Amino acid sequence: MTIRAMAAAAALSLLALPHLAMAGEKVKVKDITGREVEVNVPVERVILGEGRQIYFTGALDQDAPFKRIVGWRDDFQKADLDGYNIYLKKFPEMAKIPTFGGMKDGTFDIEQAVTLKPDVIVMNIDAKSATEESGYIEKLAKVGIPVVYVDFREKAMENTDPSMRLIGKLFGKEEKAEEFVKFHDEQIRLVTDRLASAKDLKKPVVFIERAGGYSEDCCMSFGNENFGRMVEIAGGINMAKDIIPGTFGTVNPEQIIASNPDQVIVTGANWELYVPGGAWVGVGPGADKALATKKLAKLMERPGFTDIKAVKDGNVHAIWHQFYNNPYQFVAIQQMAKWLHPQLFADLDPEKTFQELHQRFLPVDYHSGYFVSLKSGT
Repeated sequence: MTIRAMAAAAALSLLALPHLAMAGEKVKVKDITGREVEVNVPVERVILGEGRQIYFTGALDQDAPFKRIVGWRDDFQKADLDGYNIYLKKFPEMAKIPTFGGMKDGTFDIEQAVTLKPDVIVMNIDAKSATEESGYIEKLAKVGIPVVYVDFREKAMENTDPSMRLIGKLFGKEEKAEEFVKFHDEQIRLVTDRLASAKDLKKPVVFIERAGGYSEDCCMSFGNENFGRMVEIAGGINMAKDIIPGTFGTVNPEQIIASNPDQVIVTGANWELYVPGGAWVGVGPGADKALATKKLAKLMERPGFTDIKAVKDGNVHAIWHQFYNNPYQFVAIQQMAKWLHPQLFADLDPEKTFQELHQRFLPVDYHSGYFVSLKSGT
């Protein structure tokens, strides 16, 4: 085939895929809030409203996850130091990317953002109120910079798939986004289908503590969304669902004692830059599991925990906190299902699932350390 014929065939193949945006095409996209936004796609210059958004943008730009990123919020290193260092070792250029403060705390520098000439700014939905109140949307629109919202945190199980599809549209990686969504949904169904077919299933009551040991206060938790929803999908009963009306909130030690949960799951990460030497449980990529287990056991010595069923039976676990804010929730769901129903999910291997995710989609290698338990063999 001649070069001209090959070019003609390639053009015809693109015309046969009308859902894919042509290079430099201005399209209207609908973000997770329902806003219609005009964006030139595929975008080449992107500002991430949160540094940890690299968890999902990197799944689409696997070979060069920072090639479009011209600025990002300064949270990645502080909130996930182990993960940050793994990315930094492989992609040292990321240390030179300009950083921003947050919209919610009013430290976002709009003038700096304009000078970087982004094609789009990607914001988490939890920053929407602050963004609107400050007038950032209108100010940025005047200089031709669109803002789109995604959500992997407030209503993660509802908004993860459309958020990934939106980023796929913006990046010109729609087929890759669909491949990710398919894998994401299939892995969740491995849990939900088996639970649906199980007879006489007894659902344990689960207290999931958000960032246990991060502060001396007890205890942050989740309502009907985020990890609270994941617990329910994994075949448990979220202890705090009727106590906390929204996604995030707190419970007191007396409520934990009264509920007497069957299982306790604590979220944690390496927060040395936030709370140096804190009591938090440092699970995450490459974590010291022995140290994490020791710190988890220490947390169970606090008032409200010592005499509950979960602690007496050893059904106490720690899980990587960052599952609450990325599209890898299916790994957390599988691990929690295995903890809550060990016999039903004896053959399920969440570590293997996470390894496959890294091999197929992510720009860095897998490092174990995301989960620990006090009961041996779990």
